[in-house]
Amino acid sequence: MGHIVVIGAGQAGASLVGKLRTEGYDGDITLLGAEDGPPYQRPALSKAYLLGEMERERLFLRPRDWYDGNDIDLRTGTRAVAVDGTARTVTLEGDEVLHYDQLAFTTGSHPRLLPDAIGGNLDGVYQVRNLADADAMMPEFVAGRRLLIIGGGYIGLEAAAVAAKLGLQVVLVEMADRILQRVAAPQTSDYFRDLHAAHGVDIREGTGLDRLTGEDRVTGAVLSDGSTLDVDFAIVGVGIYPATALAEGAGVACDNGIQTNIYGQTSVPGIWAAGDCATLDWYGQQIRLESVGNAIDQAECVARNMLGADVPYAPKPWFWSDQYDIKLQIAGLNLGYDDVVVRQTGDAQSHWYFRGDQLLAVDAMNDPRNYMIGKRLIEAGKSPAKPLIQDPETDMKALLRP
Repeated sequence: MGHIVVIGAGQAGASLVGKLRTEGYDGDITLLGAEDGPPYQRPALSKAYLLGEMERERLFLRPRDWYDGNDIDLRTGTRAVAVDGTARTVTLEGDEVLHYDQLAFTTGSHPRLLPDAIGGNLDGVYQVRNLADADAMMPEFVAGRRLLIIGGGYIGLEAAAVAAKLGLQVVLVEMADRILQRVAAPQTSDYFRDLHAAHGVDIREGTGLDRLTGEDRVTGAVLSDGSTLDVDFAIVGVGIYPATALAEGAGVACDNGIQTNIYGQTSVPGIWAAGDCATLDWYGQQIRLESVGNAIDQAECVARNMLGADVPYAPKPWFWSDQYDIKLQIAGLNLGYDDVVVRQTGDAQSHWYFRGDQLLAVDAMNDPRNYMIGKRLIEAGKSPAKPLIQDPETDMKALLRP
């Protein structure tokens, strides 16, 4: 029946091998993961797990014996070092060679690091990208200590919320004009800036890091405006980039990710890709979706297509972030928006992104009802009139009717 090898044991890899089995594939499956444990959920690392509200075992997507019971050869602590797309082989550290009939890259992404020249290699400087990172920094979260967060994206803001709740003194610097500038409207940035300020976080926008200071361990920071800070530890959240090195070495076309067609196939026969590492077609342009929802959906679609289903992947983007007692839910993609409509209903708030009269996306803060309505409207291709959304008296559910 053949041998399918999946490189990358994250959310996408775990979803892909699970779908292969539920779709009836009874050939050999090997799932390769560089980390020591079984696949686990990553969003909780910067939220509930870091806060101490989630036990380690609850992170795992499935128990280890599930893979054994489904005859999936899960190899943890195993790193692939080369793929030969012509010979259809994978070389592992230690020179073991696996032969495959089909292969999927679900290699995810890597965090962007601070250069060593500005202190990126000092002890006490962390990223929040994997379980080992979270475990290493957790002892640092002690009330009264001074934390510097570099980067005002969702990872940085979530870490700031955890630290503030635990009683740390937090300074967050963002080089852009505002936090969340790359991913959200000014209205959403304003909302979360005010939220963090209310919890004592010192957010400094338009301010970069010049360098971290200290001998072996970070003890301070010099910012781009010349100001200095005393620092006990630092968290870097300045973005990620797709893990494409193995794919590039195999001759697979890559451009800000492993390029795939609407079925998840790459430019090399027999090789597929899904998750954060892969691009996909979005209305004629190649984009990457860095989200759990996409990792699951794209991987499951690829699994079906590896078995001959020929089903085009139609992404339905959704994202979320938890900060303090606020749950942000996002539906759709706001690419190319030119107007934002704000809907306020009691303590709940939602921001509706439009390009012209077309609804593109919704940011909903503690507003799950309007999030679901917005999600269904976007998926149905419906765009309500802006005044209706803004009017708190509007029966939003009625907007879904034909």
